[in-house]
Amino acid sequence: MSAEEPLKVLVVDDSAPNRRLLTELLESSPDVRVVSTAADGNEGLRQVLALHPDVVTLDLEMPRLGGYSFLRLLKSAAPTPVIVISSYAHKADVFKALELGAFDFIAKPSKPTPDALERLRRELHEKVHAARRVRAELQPAVRRSRVIPLEPSFVVGVGASTGGPPAVQRLLESLSPEPSMSLLVCQHMPKQFTRAFAERLDRLGPFTVREAQEGDTLQPGHVFIAPGGRQLVVYRQGGQYTLGTPPPTMQDKHAPSVDRLFMSLAEVFGSKAVGVVLTGMGSDGALGAKSIRKAGGEVWAESERTAVIYGMPQEAVATGAVSRVLPLGEIGPALVELARKRRVT
Repeated sequence: MSAEEPLKVLVVDDSAPNRRLLTELLESSPDVRVVSTAADGNEGLRQVLALHPDVVTLDLEMPRLGGYSFLRLLKSAAPTPVIVISSYAHKADVFKALELGAFDFIAKPSKPTPDALERLRRELHEKVHAARRVRAELQPAVRRSRVIPLEPSFVVGVGASTGGPPAVQRLLESLSPEPSMSLLVCQHMPKQFTRAFAERLDRLGPFTVREAQEGDTLQPGHVFIAPGGRQLVVYRQGGQYTLGTPPPTMQDKHAPSVDRLFMSLAEVFGSKAVGVVLTGMGSDGALGAKSIRKAGGEVWAESERTAVIYGMPQEAVATGAVSRVLPLGEIGPALVELARKRRVT
């Protein structure tokens, strides 16, 4: 697609008012054009095959052919990035859709206030543009194994935003040969969805994945997801490491914040801290990367070649704190190798 061509979007939703609203919000940007709308999955599939849109926005609950069946058929007939538009009340549905191949999701505002609609407009534009730049397919899920070593090799902090859910999943799948790691994940996501995100990841591989809670103990083979709307930090208490989930302060731009997580890892683990910055818009993680580097730890970033949005990795690299820039598919194997080397030494 040339720079002059608008981004072509197909809106699939059984509600006529929703179709009109989404079309209006999407086309408020001059580089986005809604090529058509569809009221159910059957019509949506026909439109995809006829019009070849760059991105599809999808409602899950539709007559005749619902969202899940649409995703299954689309994957085999005409693979196209799909953004699910869902209400907060259907969290499990959203993550089932992600498992079936949806690129990302957007939560419908509970009340259509002017501020809520403006936030929806901005998120629509951000994610439809991100979907167009998808470069990597998810690898198949790894069969779960419950054999966990007694001692953790080391702790890794992971930060991600737009395009992050499938990237985090792919990273965890690639770490399955070394299930003794402990990971702390800061994924920008509304508070209503982080627990469902953790539950979905928990089903995929050898790690136990859960949404972090105040007072949790860092354990080998465990992945803790930062709760939406709060921060995730680590404290050392005696011979163990305890997780904290404090509310954001006035200075925090994000909740959860990659910067806050990385700064905490730098303070507690020093030269043993490892931070990984994945796809995302903005600069969250850059300040934290500098803290880890100053403490003697390592910071890695996803390369532009695979990052859906190269904003967060690029900002981290620009600080000079990043020691390795790797495609997404190489980050996991490199962490496995590092874990084994550290365990030997």
